[in-house]
Parts: sequence; structure tokens; C-alpha cells
Amino acid sequence: MTIRWTYAYIDRPAAHRARTTRFWTAVTETRLSASRGDEGEFATLVPDGADPCVKLQAVGSGGGGAHLDLCAEDVPEFAATALRLGARTVAEYDGWSVLSSPAGQLFCAVPWEGEAVRPGIVHGSRLDQVCLDTPPSLWGAEVAFWSALLPHWKSRPGSRPEFHVLAPPAGLPVRVLLQRLDDERPPSAHPDLACADIAGTRARHEEFGATFVAAFAHWTVMRDPAGGLYCLTGRDPETGGLSDRS
Repeated sequence: MTIRWTYAYIDRPAAHRARTTRFWTAVTETRLSASRGDEGEFATLVPDGADPCVKLQAVGSGGGGAHLDLCAEDVPEFAATALRLGARTVAEYDGWSVLSSPAGQLFCAVPWEGEAVRPGIVHGSRLDQVCLDTPPSLWGAEVAFWSALLPHWKSRPGSRPEFHVLAPPAGLPVRVLLQRLDDERPPSAHPDLACADIAGTRARHEEFGATFVAAFAHWTVMRDPAGGLYCLTGRDPETGGLSDRS
């Protein structure tokens, strides 16, 4: 079972589709693909000279968030492995599946379509991570699930006790960060950007309509024009790690 590519999906309310696309195409310097899906709810952010790794989904209810698409050589085998490890099937489509982790994090098992060239760094930043916010009671089970589901990824504790990192093999564009929440509430997820200069990236994003939410020692929480949260993190945009960690 091999994961050959990864996508970060940014899920935002359909009512704010135009705001979502304008902002995320601008800050990633990509162009929007044609819409797909029964209601035109899916689109891809297409970079020049590389394969895409970020997609957008317009959701009909709720505030949105983020989720992972994991591109497998054998989707049925990968989905079956996930179910054995404690996932459940949410929906099945022709050639791909929507699954849920033990904590309730949605993710998709989709076929690999030959993607191989990672997009470059844009103005000192790169959208390279999906952070899975996990309630304390499900923290251990969730870390164990994702570590077992992605056995070829480097699974290790993060820089703080509430973080756990799953760093993919070289070449895969999107990594996973698990974050233990302070209180019991439903799981959620958000995208993270690795930034060589958080302040500089923040200023650029604010020019395109993002707003500041909160600042911490090594990351800044932002809100995009559609109302969705994301983080600017002080990590190496090339490796994704802190200093020399990968």
C-alpha cells in the first residue's frame, strides 16, 4: 500500500465561493481549474510548471475547514486497511471513497493520477500541511490510527506536547499535524503554511483580505475572506520542519 501524492482540501461555504477562490488563488499564485462535481463544488488550484496539491470544496452547510485527499496506487486496498485500523466509510463513489478516522476526521482515498512535481515556494511560504484538531479523549487513538495508516511516514512527537507530526516521504507535498485540543469539542481541521517570515506573509495575506486572529510563539492564526481559519507557521518552506528537523 503506497501513498503516491497528497492534497490539502480547503472547505469553505458555497455562499463565499468567489471570496474563497480569489483569496487562495492569489496567495498561492495559482489559477483555478474548471469546476467539478454534481453542483460544481470541487476545483483545483493549478500552479505553473508543477502538479497541484491544493483543492477547494464549496460546502452547503457549516463553516467548512479542511481535509486530506490521499492518492493511492490501490484505492480499495488502502480503504480496506483504513477500515481495519478503525476508520469508517462515509460515502463511496466510482473509484474513490470518503472515510472518517476514529475521531471523526474526514479524509478521502482517491486514485493517483501521476502527480509527481511539487509546487514551489511562493513569496517565502508554502501551503504544505493539514492540521487535525483532536479532542483530548481521542488523542491517543488518533495518533495511533494515523501512524499505522501511513507506515512509511515519519511519525514523531512535535515541538510541543500537544502536537504530533506525520512527515511524508520526500516529494509528497502535504504533511499531517495532529493537535490535541484543550477541551472536549468536535474535531476540526485547518490548513497551515510554512513561512520563512511569518510577519511578511501575514502582511501579504492581509493585502488580499485575510484578517489577523491571534499570535503565538511560532505560529499566527489568520482568517481568510470566507471566514475560515488557517495558520502561518514558522517552519522551513522547503523541508516543512523546524530548523533542521524534517
